[in-house]
Amino acid sequence: MDARPNSPEARDIRYHLHAYTNARKHQETGPLVIEKGDGIYVEDIAGNRYIEAMAGLWSVAVGFSEKRLVEAATRQMSKLPFYHDFGSKAHSPLIDLAEKLVQMAPVPMSKAYFTNSGSEANDTAIKMIWYRSNALGQPARKKIISRKRGYHGVTIAAASLTGLPNNHLSFDLPIANILHTSTPHHWRDAEPGESEEQFSSRLADDLEKLILAEGPETIAAFIGEPIMGAGGVVVPPAGYWEKIQAVLSKYDILLVADEVICGFGRTGEMFGSQTFGIKPDIMVLSKQISSSYLPISALLINDKVFEPIADESDRIGTFGHGFTGGGHPVAAAVALENIKLIEERDLVGNARKVGAHLQARLRKLGSHPLVGEVRGVGLIAAVELVADKASKAPWGKPAALGALVNGLLQQNGVISRNMGDAIAFCPPLIITEAQVDALVDAFERSLDAALPQVRPQG
Repeated sequence: MDARPNSPEARDIRYHLHAYTNARKHQETGPLVIEKGDGIYVEDIAGNRYIEAMAGLWSVAVGFSEKRLVEAATRQMSKLPFYHDFGSKAHSPLIDLAEKLVQMAPVPMSKAYFTNSGSEANDTAIKMIWYRSNALGQPARKKIISRKRGYHGVTIAAASLTGLPNNHLSFDLPIANILHTSTPHHWRDAEPGESEEQFSSRLADDLEKLILAEGPETIAAFIGEPIMGAGGVVVPPAGYWEKIQAVLSKYDILLVADEVICGFGRTGEMFGSQTFGIKPDIMVLSKQISSSYLPISALLINDKVFEPIADESDRIGTFGHGFTGGGHPVAAAVALENIKLIEERDLVGNARKVGAHLQARLRKLGSHPLVGEVRGVGLIAAVELVADKASKAPWGKPAALGALVNGLLQQNGVISRNMGDAIAFCPPLIITEAQVDALVDAFERSLDAALPQVRPQG
């Protein structure tokens, strides 16, 4: 770190409180200041170049510095730099994007509603679900079931849906009416000898028991990511989504698919719901919708959700919810161009093809002494690290090994992220097989460098 009093690093320490960061430790170590990006690479202020193996935050689908997105933003900024959708107002980019999203949805959808982030979108989903229950004359039907280790954002209600302890501790969360059921992680949570199908059946049974204990008449919705992202890239076991949906259908409970990470090609299909046969009533979209060049998110809702909401807004006189920047014309124009690029360049196909190479390369590391499990689909993966393969025990405190390897990986020119002891990989959808090889080679070197520290005697 540059310790000069007026350096960017020193000024960052002085003035900036960081997201997802140990604030005291940051005062000692300072930031990694990223100066520019190009393709799958970013470069720091000292000129060091890195493969951005997390696509920023699971999100830069078309890579960094894509000129067509810059040009789309510039054109729209010059024409209509801001407008809103309050009070029946609209603008062309928003209308075009709403039409595009509804038409490309993998199941029939009725309307698109626009917000600025995944967290805002999931908060909005909760409010829509509650509003709908009241419209249907079911005021008791307000509880929403999420999952342990699920991730749905950080605003008060969305963070309550999130099933990670650090998103609740000292924030006085979760709020009322948010419940959590089992995590679908077979490797970690299956009983001895339990197959994936048997594990999925047990989890569906757990869900049904929770519904019956709470009272089916009080349960409004279930929310889940097709693949859990920040909870460790947990891929659902065989039969999981089929069995979960059967339980929800039995009790007429809405299904919300949080596609914030999986949407727009990440799994090798346009949406994770297609990969796993999910038929949601609400889809939550963000991140790769604009490659995060500008903040934008959306909810797609079917008629089962829309019609009661429309009736209630007519009774009251308005649907009293909205955001100043929701459906911002510049962000919408960038999102439209971004989706065009994904389609024109067949980045979904690239995620499928190059993703298969990524999965194969990572699975070859399964015999490494520090690797407990390799999991993933398409261009999203995680490698779970352990100190002992047989017991699946961590090295010292949980997350210590993940932090060690992630630090070494950054030294080896790859920016990733450890979620506990799982190292995640979610590169831009434009990545090539040769670039995947460079990424995995750097990861293997990092594992080898960590091994003597974990096992000093060899």
